[in-house]
Amino acid sequence: MREECAIYGIFGDSNAAQLAYLGLYALQHRGQESAGIISADGECIYEHKDMGLVSKVFKRDILDGLEGNMAIGHNRYSTTGLSHAANIQPFLVDCKIGKIALAHNGNIVNAVELRQEMENKGSIFRSTMDSEIILHLIARSGERDLEGMVVDALGKVSGAYSLVFLTKERIIAAKDPSGFRPLCMGRLDDAFVFASESCAFDIIGARYDRELEPGELCVVDKNGMRCIRFSEPAERQSRCIFEFIYFSRPDSRVFGENVDKVRRKLGRKLAEEAPAAADIVISVPDSSNTIALGYAEASGIPFELGLIRNHYVGRTFIQPKQSDRDWDVRIKFNPVRGVLKDRSVVVVDDSIVRGSTMKKLVDILRGAGAGSVHLRIGSPAITNSCYYGIDTPTRGELIASTHSVEDIREYLNVESLSYLSLEGLLACVEEPENYCSACFTGCYPIMRENMHGKDVFEGGRDCVKGPATGKE
Repeated sequence: MREECAIYGIFGDSNAAQLAYLGLYALQHRGQESAGIISADGECIYEHKDMGLVSKVFKRDILDGLEGNMAIGHNRYSTTGLSHAANIQPFLVDCKIGKIALAHNGNIVNAVELRQEMENKGSIFRSTMDSEIILHLIARSGERDLEGMVVDALGKVSGAYSLVFLTKERIIAAKDPSGFRPLCMGRLDDAFVFASESCAFDIIGARYDRELEPGELCVVDKNGMRCIRFSEPAERQSRCIFEFIYFSRPDSRVFGENVDKVRRKLGRKLAEEAPAAADIVISVPDSSNTIALGYAEASGIPFELGLIRNHYVGRTFIQPKQSDRDWDVRIKFNPVRGVLKDRSVVVVDDSIVRGSTMKKLVDILRGAGAGSVHLRIGSPAITNSCYYGIDTPTRGELIASTHSVEDIREYLNVESLSYLSLEGLLACVEEPENYCSACFTGCYPIMRENMHGKDVFEGGRDCVKGPATGKE
């Protein structure tokens, strides 16, 4: 499974590009392939984007050249589209209303059919990303003003999208009617700020206000901000539960909840469902740290630092090539031998995808002298692909889709293996009925052809399938 993206927008500060840089820096964990910022000063639009980390892409002279009091930014992992420069966001086009830029987090599930239809009518695409389709729909709209054109375009797309647009005079933010991906808004003095996670507000001293509602569109210009409903929200929302399991930083607030608090609940629930007789609890840093703390608190087993992460290596989960991922595992973690030697260890991780990373980690722990290894996972078994903004491997690559818990335990060479149940997971969030759990159940809330042109949706949210609880 692979990560999606981060978006950021700010209006009303003379240092907009510099603040966007800091926001993207805080959101680096959501995408490491490329980064971009586009700014405007009311007369001109300025842009810079490139492959690489935020700190590599932007230097002082580049930021100084991004003038204006408004800016949008993007960190990317390629959930759709190839990993090359043509696909770097934000994406900027020139159409009948002038220049408009877009940064997108999510996936448009009817992208293939929309693109084919437009290409058949003569449209020419510069990239392979589904985000460009939204800009084409805006440019083709018969509405007269930008707001109407955006609403018209969004009425034609289906799937997951949190968006920020920029023109010379304004910023627009919008979220899909199902609310798949997070998008929060805040204030910095007189400036308005939008970001995928609230940690991007903390770094600049901005105040978190609220999460955008599903089907909501907010326009910010010199007259202030006004928000409208461009669509009625879906009867049942489909917030991505993986934001709490893995994606978001623990110091963030997404979907109106504190990530750290939810993760500690996951750990406590996991300890309740899957106790283990062991000497210590350790995490697989960093995303499972707070889940492991919750497990230790509830179980009474001491928490120790058994693995040290090299923070100069990217998150292996979101590396685009399997060969890169294998290399990263070998250099990313180092065992603390004095903590592990001759100890019975509970290892807490957030998820297992292919199983290859975990197998190498267990080998590391064994090599450091761990007496026994009990693996506890703070989510249910991932058995199905995601089509709403996370580029999961094919179903056949997901180890839990083709192997039992006992098979996986033997493959990983651990004394015991337990997953958090789906019921236990959903008990840890408010409004559990409004979360998407398709990667665990195979019950997809939107049934459309996916972006790769494969018919994959076999039923809606209420389809009758046994949930992947990870229990035998």
